[in-house]
Amino acid sequence: MRIRQAGGARANPFQWVLRVLAPNSFGALLALTLAACGGPPPAAAGSCTLNLPAGTSDDNAISAVIRAEGQLVVEQKIDELMALWTDGASITNAKNTPDAAEDDQYWRDKDAIRHRYVRMVFPGAPKEASPADLKITRDGDHATVIATTHIGSEVSPAGDRWMLLKQGNCWLLENLTYNLEPQP
Repeated sequence: MRIRQAGGARANPFQWVLRVLAPNSFGALLALTLAACGGPPPAAAGSCTLNLPAGTSDDNAISAVIRAEGQLVVEQKIDELMALWTDGASITNAKNTPDAAEDDQYWRDKDAIRHRYVRMVFPGAPKEASPADLKITRDGDHATVIATTHIGSEVSPAGDRWMLLKQGNCWLLENLTYNLEPQP
């Protein structure tokens, strides 16, 4: 937002907020607080939404995010599910041809991921969606997890690859590629 003073000089937006809110002391206090803090705090995301104990290791937080995703699918809690994903995240269906990317199906960004859960996953009403055999590798603020997932009676050995990103102290889902196991 550009604010101009008389004569075309650029005004300080903070001064404008104070002029508008100054008649109200609460408004002035709020303006000063927001200016000092850089705005409202970001909403909790990823592992930080799971009420993990203080001092939880990165590997345990990563595992908790992946397990929570499965449990939230079963419970069909879309808002909590979406809080696990980072902006710009994606899901890829490798369609059991891990070496042939040309047939992959993609859901890019959170709106598409939400749509996938609501329109494709929830109608199947899985009674169980639990990862097993998690193999976690970390490289700084990035983690890759290879997992076997059980969805009802379907078992996909090492069929899922999760990629997570650490933002602050929170681990968030960045990508899931599933159906990585080749067809026999």
